[in-house]
Amino acid sequence: MLRCYHVVLVVNVASECGYTDDHYRSLIRLKNVMGPEKKFEILAFPCNQFGNQEPGTNEEIQQFVSEVYRVHFPVFAKVDVIGETAHEAWKFLSSSFGVTPNWNFWKYLVDEDGLVVNAWGPKTPVEDIFHEIKEAVGRIGFQKPQNMRRRTEL
Repeated sequence: MLRCYHVVLVVNVASECGYTDDHYRSLIRLKNVMGPEKKFEILAFPCNQFGNQEPGTNEEIQQFVSEVYRVHFPVFAKVDVIGETAHEAWKFLSSSFGVTPNWNFWKYLVDEDGLVVNAWGPKTPVEDIFHEIKEAVGRIGFQKPQNMRRRTEL
């Protein structure tokens, strides 16, 4: 089992989606609130599989998130999140929770033990999942009851 001592929110992002502005702004606020304790991280993975809404190169994507949103969490190279060509991390997330992204801005919450504990689609605002993230961060270092381990370990 991998212990990373962080709670991680993994998100597939796109620069030209109707959810882009709200989600990026909310993710930045979330990182600002939860990040200073160094127990929470956001990992963003650009994806062009839904509506071709992330058409740029990796360099263009980095420039966009830096200049427009001043993102201060990792934004990785563009990946596929579904299908045979999906990145291994996304195959793990999807199979662990039993939910496959069907649009941009799917969010998977991974606890410090590498367990996928929840997932939300793009219609769920980041603000609506804040308390669950805060609770997960608050559990770091405490013994969890077995029933809290809802999904597959990383």
